[in-house]
Amino acid sequence: MHQAFSVILLVAVSSVCLSLLFFHALTRVPSWPLAESEAADVIALLRDANLSRSAVIYDLGCGWGSLLIALAKAFPDAHVKGVEISPFPCLVARLRTGYLPNVSVAGKNFYKCDLADADAVTCYLMPSAMPRLSKFLDQTVRPGTTVVAVTFWFRDRSPKTIKDGPSLRGAVALYVWCADSAPGHTG
Repeated sequence: MHQAFSVILLVAVSSVCLSLLFFHALTRVPSWPLAESEAADVIALLRDANLSRSAVIYDLGCGWGSLLIALAKAFPDAHVKGVEISPFPCLVARLRTGYLPNVSVAGKNFYKCDLADADAVTCYLMPSAMPRLSKFLDQTVRPGTTVVAVTFWFRDRSPKTIKDGPSLRGAVALYVWCADSAPGHTG
């Protein structure tokens, strides 16, 4: 019995590790948890943006759900939508947020999402993902949508507001999205 349990545990842990490695290789973005202080900065910027009480907030690449929980508690009347492609972090995010009535978590590639209803979008990705995400947001969000990026920013945009993180913690930038604001954009 002990040996069978050990084998099952080894297979389960190996499967999770392989899944994380596969999706890291696929997306080039690791599932890295957000620090509480970073989440607090995201929330502060979103509050300063004066979102409506019933705002729709997307967290693209929501990972383990840390920011989803913070957003749901800070904006209890908002609908917080997490999107995560990696199955294990997605499962963990769903389990962690299951008690929050204003949170939903979709297990899919966020580039396949329709963000037309977004009032705000948050992301904590990697530099390699930001140019493609910028183009995707140009095509999918309404002009004026609030976008908050943690640590890795959009190089083709100027943030409206920045909150610098102390020491090694990442800074957070708020953008008011408009495809027309991209350098070289001809409308």
